[in-house]
Amino acid sequence: MRNFAPAILDRKIRFALVGCGRIANNHFAAIAQHKDRCELVGVCDIDPRRREEAAGNTDTRPYATLADMLANCEADAFIICTPSGLHPEQAVQIARAGRHVITEKPMATRWEDGKRMVGACDAAGVRMFVVKQNRRNATLQLLKSAVEKKRFGRIYMVNLNVFWTRPDEYYNSASWRGTWEYDGGAFMNQASHYVDLIDWIIGPVESLQAYTATLARDIEVEDTGVLSIRWRNGALGSMNVTMLTYPRNLEGSITILGETGTVKIGGVAVNEVQQWEFAKPDPDDLKVQDASYQTTSVYGFGHPMYYDNVIKVLRGEAEPETDGREGLKSLEVLVAAYMSARDGKRVALPLEY
Repeated sequence: MRNFAPAILDRKIRFALVGCGRIANNHFAAIAQHKDRCELVGVCDIDPRRREEAAGNTDTRPYATLADMLANCEADAFIICTPSGLHPEQAVQIARAGRHVITEKPMATRWEDGKRMVGACDAAGVRMFVVKQNRRNATLQLLKSAVEKKRFGRIYMVNLNVFWTRPDEYYNSASWRGTWEYDGGAFMNQASHYVDLIDWIIGPVESLQAYTATLARDIEVEDTGVLSIRWRNGALGSMNVTMLTYPRNLEGSITILGETGTVKIGGVAVNEVQQWEFAKPDPDDLKVQDASYQTTSVYGFGHPMYYDNVIKVLRGEAEPETDGREGLKSLEVLVAAYMSARDGKRVALPLEY
């Protein structure tokens, strides 16, 4: 049993954020929605313009470096929104300072780095949270419930599609984008939340085989990939990912075909229940129509609900929905996929015993 810092009950939870890029605004907005229980007390970015803009928009003190913010900011938890390759060192730095760690996806780009992050947080007695806000989508909550209730009977086949577009301007917007060290490719970065569904919804993977390709973008990593999967429960499936869809994001979906059920959650970002059919009725069926929502954002709207869980954990009222060990599950699938694509062979999981 791991020992953590005492629950915070006598004041608001204090957050600080490092990396004021694309995703940071989702975190700022989510924290603001819970202003009765938490507050943002610091922001950090090496880019002075982004740093000052974020500080101005949130009425928060800016810091030029993470070390400075750790030394002078009284935050309970530090949120890492920097390029993926920077997450491990920053997480270890935060943990060793005795603060809780919240890291955006993917938690790391290498398997050993992911384990090192978890180990550092364990050693320091602090919490580690990995952001998986899409799990909180109403559509996916219903799907998860259906699987847990065994409404599908035996699951035969599962298919995930991520047909999005990322133009050259996206990759050219920062030197770290599209690199192995800091970013990872279409599987690791853009489709990371969908890789998370492979284990969270269906269960542990027995083995997989992957092909990846860089077909159009001038980047180190893949812009397109396919994955064949066998789960430990016997189900077979695939995942198809590309960042080359013309002319805009088309689909982010998961389809499950089972003995007594068929479901497809689609739309641009698993935001629409497009097929929902089971042999036996259930009260959840009445929630299907209200679960779908319209969006053009691939991020979804799960960050506020994600932070609700983080706040409750730090107040001693709940267990984390996605801690570091949960984050390692999708990282393991990602690393196995890249190993398979590199070596041209099937990779069995777990990667180590």
